[in-house]
Amino acid sequence: MLIGVPKEIKNHEYRVGLTPAGVGELLNQGHRVLIETDAGLAIGLTDVHYQQAGADIADCAESVYAQAELIIKVKEPEQSERQWLRSGQTLFTFLHLAADKHLTKDLIASGATCIAYETVTDHYGGLPLLAPMSEVAGRMAIQAGIHALENPQGGRGVLLGGVAGVAPAKVVVLGGGVVGEQAARMAMGLGADTTVIDKSLGRLRQLDAHFGPQMKTLFATHHAIQSAISEAGLIIGAVLIPGAKAPKLITKSMLSDIKTGTVLVDVAIDQGGCFETSRITTHEAPTFVEQGVIHYCVANMPGAVAHTATYALTHATLPFIIALANQGVIPALAQDNFLRQGLNIYQGQVTNQAVAMAHDCPFVDPESIFPLGQ
Repeated sequence: MLIGVPKEIKNHEYRVGLTPAGVGELLNQGHRVLIETDAGLAIGLTDVHYQQAGADIADCAESVYAQAELIIKVKEPEQSERQWLRSGQTLFTFLHLAADKHLTKDLIASGATCIAYETVTDHYGGLPLLAPMSEVAGRMAIQAGIHALENPQGGRGVLLGGVAGVAPAKVVVLGGGVVGEQAARMAMGLGADTTVIDKSLGRLRQLDAHFGPQMKTLFATHHAIQSAISEAGLIIGAVLIPGAKAPKLITKSMLSDIKTGTVLVDVAIDQGGCFETSRITTHEAPTFVEQGVIHYCVANMPGAVAHTATYALTHATLPFIIALANQGVIPALAQDNFLRQGLNIYQGQVTNQAVAMAHDCPFVDPESIFPLGQ
């Protein structure tokens, strides 16, 4: 199979869909890889590195899309790229379609098969392709929050861990999944007074058993959230409903309960955001202020640490890419229920129920399209 890797063009996105080592593994399986020139240059991966691994170099993205059967990306295709997608071609990348109606419509119109990293599942009920980026984003959320809390950035001028005689900042993490756990781990490591709020008592028990009394946990009720955010210096939005829009846990009216100069970091922004006042920002202009509260809502946070993120992502995606290439897309989807959960759009039909509900369009069960498990 001919596998194509275009250069990412989203604002300040420096990741690349495959490392040279990943290319080498695919070539060892008998496949070809076509990568756009300078796709990995920002993280020190030159065309020479990819050529040494056996890849062919394309001079432009259009050439990659024109030739490749399977397109491997990191982020969703920008509008300028979508025109090159076609029927019979497969796109494998992060999509987050529930939060983007225009992207969904364009992918439906393309006729391509679109598999989303973020809805592929595993034996444990986890999201193995989203997890490494969630780890990165969770840790980055604290870094970003610390910077935004500084006075020159408009923040309250609070040092997260405090110093002798001065209390540490209060950090509230909404959601105890992978993002939330990693954010809390970083915050506690810096000495912050850290509280995680989640609606799953089972998950709260796991976190309590793992971290002990250093981490405070609260069951998610409106009262608990409202009380916790009124004292917080940094609030991390880390809620996830796989494939669906994030719930709005902090409404616009609740901002009046939050102290001026407090920082909200909405890691759920690529799924629509879990703060009502959130809107997508970029690494170029990452924050805005609403009612005196600083909002950080960058949709591709891991793109800022692209070297780490690219290697972590390739390690997770490569087994699935090899399966798609070795078996063919349809047989691979038919035989692997966990990969099949990633199928969001198939030849103009929406095959993910959460996406269909978000955009009020017909849902088609993948089992009605092709014989599964055969």
